[in-house]
Amino acid sequence: MMMPNIGQLVAAHHKTGAYIAEVVELAGSKALLKTLGVTKHPTQGDLHNPNQADVVLFHQRRALAYLEKVWVPLQAIEAYEGSVPDYQASLREALEKEIAHWTQALPSRFAERCLIELENLKTDYFPKG
Repeated sequence: MMMPNIGQLVAAHHKTGAYIAEVVELAGSKALLKTLGVTKHPTQGDLHNPNQADVVLFHQRRALAYLEKVWVPLQAIEAYEGSVPDYQASLREALEKEIAHWTQALPSRFAERCLIELENLKTDYFPKG
C-alpha cells in the first residue's frame, strides 16, 4: 500500500471506474482525491448482481466529474507519473472503450442494457456530439 503525499498525482480505482487524480487530504487509511481524468468508465448495472440484466434497478453509473472529490482507500491508489489528460477527452475515450467492449461482447440482455445506458450517458456528457 502506497502512502501518497498531498498534491501528488495518483491513478485510482473507485467502484468500477478508474481515474487520474490529485491527493487533496489524507485521513487514516483513505485519501481524498480530486478527479482530473478518466481511464476506465464505470460499468453499468447493479454492483450486487454483476452481469445480470433483470434486476430491480439497473443502475446508470456516471464517471466522476471533473474536480469531483471522493474518498478512496489507500490500497486502491498508486503513483501516477504521466501527463494529466484533458478531462473531457479522457472521458470520451474511456466511454468509447466501454461502448466498444459491450458492442464486441457476446450478445446478451446485459450487454444490451449496458449499451443503452452508455449511449444515454454519451448524449448527456456530450450534448453537441
